[in-house]
Formats: sequence, structure tokens, C-alpha cells
Amino acid sequence: MITIAGAGLAGLTSALELARAGVRVRVYEAGTEIGDGSVSRFAGGMLAPWCERENAEEEVITLGEGAAEWWADITAVTRLGTLVVAPARDRAELTRFARRTFGYREMDVADISALEPSLAGRFSRGLFYEFEAHLDPQRALRDLAKAAQALGVEILLGTKAQGHVDLDCTGIQAALTNLRPVRGEMAILHCPEVTISRTIRLLHPRIPLYLVPRRDNHYMIGGTMIESSSERPVTLRSLSELLAAAFAIHPGFAEASVIETGSGLRPAFPDNLPRLVQRGDTLHLNGLYRHGFLLAPAMAARVVQHLIPETKHAHHSECQSA
Repeated sequence: MITIAGAGLAGLTSALELARAGVRVRVYEAGTEIGDGSVSRFAGGMLAPWCERENAEEEVITLGEGAAEWWADITAVTRLGTLVVAPARDRAELTRFARRTFGYREMDVADISALEPSLAGRFSRGLFYEFEAHLDPQRALRDLAKAAQALGVEILLGTKAQGHVDLDCTGIQAALTNLRPVRGEMAILHCPEVTISRTIRLLHPRIPLYLVPRRDNHYMIGGTMIESSSERPVTLRSLSELLAAAFAIHPGFAEASVIETGSGLRPAFPDNLPRLVQRGDTLHLNGLYRHGFLLAPAMAARVVQHLIPETKHAHHSECQSA
């Protein structure tokens, strides 16, 4: 029996991979519902390794390029790519973004109009990363829990882990050395007047923002990254930036209803890459930062390789000591 603290994204992906390897698994979760205490519920759910390369290490691509396939076995994945655009005044940001990434096609105004008719005439140039995808984080967490339970994983909701566990996936609460909180904020909008089918990244010199479609003309807008440990609700300044970004993508969002706002503290190490850290008899999977849904499957495979060395998982484990 392997025990795990935390039924968030890291804990559930690890539990599923361990169960697939034939191990009995028990997961302790302090929250009373799946996703209730997980910062992942505020994520964009973007499976976008090529775009993320803009400000991340090459390892983000190598770890994340198989994520869409992995998630497609668990939950609904929309594979329509990512469109990166910028207002006319910020076109230099688009050039900079293109220099730091690859796997895209250059788009002109006609191409953008054909790809997303709602954006016809709004942007003169863009970058299209056609092999990227996205999912709905809250739905994905629920589907992930169901998949794990179908393989016999025991998930104890409303039960905080007491004493030793084999794997700690409690995020920022783990208080590991060099782990810092990066605050993320988002809003869910409902806008029947606008139909956008794929992730849109809007470049800005200070904070790139993104719009991710959900079902029934709902959209998640997010992207703020604030080095802060504050757990207060979304600030007026951040919400104003998010709503202004939505309006910049399409003026029809002026009529949108704000359905939900949220904020959470995402755990990050100095290099913004996740790590396996051994402290005593407990292994920690932490530091998923803003790449959670993208990197969690590969990191869960490394967990299996570490906790069950004889298993023949494809991913090589490189465990760092605390």
C-alpha cells in the first residue's frame, strides 16, 4: 500500500499511475470534494508546451509533449491549437515571442479571420500553434479521480493525512526549501455574443494573458503572475486587467457576465520546474507552478519509477534531495 497526501492534480495523477503499475493506493484529502482545495481548479488547463517555451526551460517541451494524449484517455481534450496575437501597439511582443518559440505558423489577417471568424479584422498578425490543446480543469480533476477509483484507488475526502505518507502532494503547504508561492488569478465569463473555439493568448509587455473556451460560450480569462503569499480574493486591479484583456480580444465581451472569479497560490521552485524531493521516508512531488496539467503526467511516471524501482515505466527518474 502506498499512501499519498493531497488529492489535487499531482496526487491524483500519481495515484492513477501507481494503480496502473499494480499498486494499492490510498489518498488523503482534507477537502470534502475533489478539487475543492486544489489550486488547479483555477488553472487555464492549457496543454501548450510550444507556447510555454517562451519563458520556460526546454524540459517543459520534452516532459509535456505527450500530455494531450495522456489526458485524452481521462477526460475531454480540445485539440484546436493556440492562437497568439497582440494589439497593434504591441506587435514587437509578437516578434519577441516568435523568436523564443517554435512549432507555429505565421498568420495574417485573412488567416486569422478564417481560423476564428469572430476575430475577423481585429488582428493583422498572429502565431498559430496547431498541435496544442486545452481541457476544463475542474472536469478533468473529477474525471481523474473517477479513473483512479475505477482502478481501486481509495480516496478519503475530508481526511487530513496523519503521520507518515509515502508521497506528499500538498503544494505550497509542504513548505519545502526554495518553494515559493506565485499567485494566479482568473475569471470565468459567459458571453453568448462571442464564439471563440481555441485558446487565445494576448501578448502584453508586462503580463501576457490568455482566454480559454469552456462549454456553452463560457470563457476563462487569466494569466496574472504575482510573487505573493496572499490568499485574499482577486484584487480590483487584477480583475480590471483581465476584463480589459477580454475586451481587447473582442469588444463583445463588454456584454459578458462575470460568473466566477478565483485566485490561488501556485508552488514554484527557482527554475519554475517541478521536482521530486526526498525528505526522510517521504517523497514530495511539488513545484508544478503554471504547468500543472501539462507536466503532471510525466512527473507522475517519475513517481512510479522512484517508488517502485522495478517498474518499467518509460520516464527516467531524477530525484533531487532536500
